[in-house]
Amino acid sequence: MSGTAAAVEARLPIRSDLDLVRVRQQVRQAAATLGFGLVEQTKLVTAASELARNTLVHGDGGEVRTARVADARGQGLRLTFTDRGPGIPDVERALGDGYTSGDGLGMGLGGARRLVHDFTIDSTPGAGTTVTVTSWAARPPRPREGQ
Repeated sequence: MSGTAAAVEARLPIRSDLDLVRVRQQVRQAAATLGFGLVEQTKLVTAASELARNTLVHGDGGEVRTARVADARGQGLRLTFTDRGPGIPDVERALGDGYTSGDGLGMGLGGARRLVHDFTIDSTPGAGTTVTVTSWAARPPRPREGQ
């Protein structure tokens, strides 16, 4: 495994508030390693923080896996949050602004979705939830001909 892959590939438990800090640190380090700019790092870390907190609070804990991905868009970072909690009975409603199943403001899932490039959620009541997000490192614009 290359040094870059080792710095990016991780599997972290989410069982306590301390784990939330570790998730944020890992995501920021991995995004920086892959060449994400500060704004994209901040968006991804914010989304990861929201999703990790949801995993802990609403999913009774779980884990996150981080992985480097690459395609025609360039390099990206994929985060997969998995829990075995009660699941989400109405995913579309949960993604809407203002919806909350707890004491929060209801910006978690919908806000996280807006902060990343790709977002999928799979939830089965009684069996848990998996949320996968991917963000892509911005590539510098190509110079125009004649420049």
